Amino acid sequence: MAAQIFVVRHAEAAHNVSKDFNHRDPPLTELGFQQARQLAETFPYGPRVGAILVSPLRRTIQTTLAAFSHILDKRYFSPDSGQGIEDGAILIVDPDLQERSSFPCDTGSSRSLLEETFPYLSFNGLEDTWYVKEAAYSSENEAVEERAARVRRYIAHLLAKLKDQEKNHLIILTHGVFMKFLVGDDSIDLPKAGWKGYTLKTREANYTLVPAEGL
Repeated sequence: MAAQIFVVRHAEAAHNVSKDFNHRDPPLTELGFQQARQLAETFPYGPRVGAILVSPLRRTIQTTLAAFSHILDKRYFSPDSGQGIEDGAILIVDPDLQERSSFPCDTGSSRSLLEETFPYLSFNGLEDTWYVKEAAYSSENEAVEERAARVRRYIAHLLAKLKDQEKNHLIILTHGVFMKFLVGDDSIDLPKAGWKGYTLKTREANYTLVPAEGL
């Protein structure tokens, strides 16, 4: 099977229910954790996934760990948890996948707090000010489009590394608005913990995500 990119939306978070957009970096609700666990049971391509890219916000990280503990490498979990597998998928925390807006609910936590909350994950790719919605992480269209282009280039890089491996699929776990820029489709509106499959196409050094047939 040709390499696929599965774009996944995070599960339900607190601000999705309360509509309190001043709640900074809200966690998943109990229903959100249930949605993530259901995704674990229904997502059919897990054994073919070699890498997962995730936004650094709490709700996306929590969705990832709850939904894909059965395919992620065991290094990302407490040794006593029994979660993760030997030689499992790698997990990459990518600030370019954060949500678009500058509302507190879409503003991430400090690197130090993330390291305290998720002690088995690596946040080496985060600058101390990664959550400040300025410059590269501005909410302006041009900046968000450039972020999406960087992610697509990184996807191409990862697919090249996984090309000859059995686990050659990718999961991109991100947010409802940013994914519109990532896949170039304003109409996409996945449900919480929903997903859609894509393939990567190249034209004159530009990368695009094209919906995969039958997925």
